[in-house]
Amino acid sequence: MMGFLVRAAIVAVGLWLATKLFSGLQFDSPGVLIAAALLLGLVNAVIRPIAIVLTFPLTLVTLGLFLLVVNAAMMGLVAVLLSGFSIAGFWTAIGASIVVSITSWVASGLIGNTGRFEVMMIRK
Repeated sequence: MMGFLVRAAIVAVGLWLATKLFSGLQFDSPGVLIAAALLLGLVNAVIRPIAIVLTFPLTLVTLGLFLLVVNAAMMGLVAVLLSGFSIAGFWTAIGASIVVSITSWVASGLIGNTGRFEVMMIRK
């Protein structure tokens, strides 16, 4: 549970950063931002795997680039489900999903599976 909350906080930081980069992405309040991060984590855990399996042939033909569309669709689904969160268009959703993915990828290097910060020591 702690790991999910830490990752949701990281997604919230990514979403906040995306709002600073893209004017078409808007949240009405910080509470909506946190709710969007939690809902995006839930959507990515439940619906995204099903969407990936259903679109696997298209993903294979596009050499994985269609996963950007799947990620943008998950963000669009969250915007539809959550009032107070709006995305202006498809390219804004693509850009925001890239920003959130990069933020999550960088932060996952610091956070382990348990949700705790991990430090690796290399001794010579």
